Amino acid sequence: MTDVKIAPSILSADFAKMAEAVKNLKLWNADYVHVDVMDGVFVPNITFGMPMVAALRKYTDMVLDVHLMITKPERYVPEFIKAGSDVISFHPDASDDVGGTLDVIKAAGLKCGLVLNPDKGLELVEPYLDKVDVVTLMGVYAGFGGQKYIPETTEKIKALKKLIAGRNVEIEMDGGATEENAAEILNAGTDILVAGSAVFRAADPKAAIAALKAAKTK
Repeated sequence: MTDVKIAPSILSADFAKMAEAVKNLKLWNADYVHVDVMDGVFVPNITFGMPMVAALRKYTDMVLDVHLMITKPERYVPEFIKAGSDVISFHPDASDDVGGTLDVIKAAGLKCGLVLNPDKGLELVEPYLDKVDVVTLMGVYAGFGGQKYIPETTEKIKALKKLIAGRNVEIEMDGGATEENAAEILNAGTDILVAGSAVFRAADPKAAIAALKAAKTK
């Protein structure tokens, strides 16, 4: 059994206290800081851009796991690299040059990944499994935090686990994770669990992260 990594999404943090939030994540024993970038086009919400990543970089040495929910991510990837991202993932169906964009991220020394919404099949990422470091499966439709987990995601995680067998690729699950369903999600094969509300709205966030990590039993 490999240790699970918890990546709290700052989409669920208090936007007016973001520096404090990322400092707390280290104290709470989180592994990554998950940054949801939305453009109001690919998804109907607007959140952060490159300036937020650059600002967070000054306050933490934790891994900045940047999820681009934007149209034509290749236009902005160089700027997100400069801003201090550690991992950059994007949706293949939003890009005109998936392979080339992955190459740009890798060439900069960062980890790269692809993200699939619930209605997108694994065939979209299959051609790029030799390039990516991580594949993220959305447990909800990208765009807003606080949604309920779509149960069919669990079988998709298992199918992806089989597909990447023998490759050095991690599985990340993003959306709808709770203390109650974490075991199901993690034991299906998830390596990195994005959690927003489950951490930031918990009475004791440190205990919540510990409970999420402990949920993986195989």
